[in-house]
Amino acid sequence: MSEFEHDYPFDPAYGRNLDELLDIPAPAPPDGFDAYWRDRFAAAAGVATAPAVGPQEDERDGCRIFGVSYTSVGGLRLGGWLALPVEGAAEHGFVIGHGYGGRDGPGADVPLPLPRSAAILPCVRGMGSRSRRPGIPGEADEHVLHGIESRETYVIGDCVADLWCAASALLELVPELRGTGPGESARLGYAGESFGGGLGALALPWDDRFACGQLTVPTFGNHPLRVTLPCVGSGEAVRAYREEHPEVMDVLAYFDAATAASRIGVPMMVAPALFDPSVPPPGQFAVYNALPEARELHVLRAGHFEYEGEGEGGAALAKARGEFFGARLG
Repeated sequence: MSEFEHDYPFDPAYGRNLDELLDIPAPAPPDGFDAYWRDRFAAAAGVATAPAVGPQEDERDGCRIFGVSYTSVGGLRLGGWLALPVEGAAEHGFVIGHGYGGRDGPGADVPLPLPRSAAILPCVRGMGSRSRRPGIPGEADEHVLHGIESRETYVIGDCVADLWCAASALLELVPELRGTGPGESARLGYAGESFGGGLGALALPWDDRFACGQLTVPTFGNHPLRVTLPCVGSGEAVRAYREEHPEVMDVLAYFDAATAASRIGVPMMVAPALFDPSVPPPGQFAVYNALPEARELHVLRAGHFEYEGEGEGGAALAKARGEFFGARLG
């Protein structure tokens, strides 16, 4: 029974308690899963991102905030924000993904997870105020279906590449974040929530520039289960599409955040929710459950839902996130 009173025509806890959620597995990978993603990463790594920084737009929480743009796969020019320390060189670097509402500014992603950090906060293609592009829908329910007919055209693959290219742009703009010793790679952290959490799970297995990552209420976990669960998020558009086009499951298998999470080889912290009307918790927990043993769990009472005590829950998560990154990047 749900902890919260609500008006949804379904149970946003989906009838599962914590023990049951911790038993949900990841789907097996389809043929060629690893090769598909390694090839996509190689293509993104070859992009000349040519980052450009605009005038300073804000200063708060120890950060100077600038507009930034960079080139991603397909030659698409994307925008976002760059956060740099007010004083001194950056000691840590972050790529921070956004939810499926896009982003119109740095918002609550600043303050950054650690002080004395640099971060790029990109808007992936089609999303937010700085990466809307002709031909790519800007609303989540349409965006999540864009190009879904094949793994080569599905927009989610390009959005993952947008994160890899954002990391390349950050390292070009803030070269002190690159590894300095022989054979030493960059040590970036990734943080993403909801849509950004799912994209992060898909991105991190293939990019050794990231030393760790933190995902909050991640989407795209366990598609075969997810398409059976009603919700009010982008997953509902996918669920409805699948009813008319069952063959789409062959495409979605390559974009399963839980399957990808099983390939992540760096420490991870996941904050899934027990109750979430937008991203069904079974899919969120599937992402966590698939991770290798270097993982931390921070359970939230609810996601995508306003409730009494939500502020305290958010503060506890921010504290835990800072401790997680501090132990691995500090």
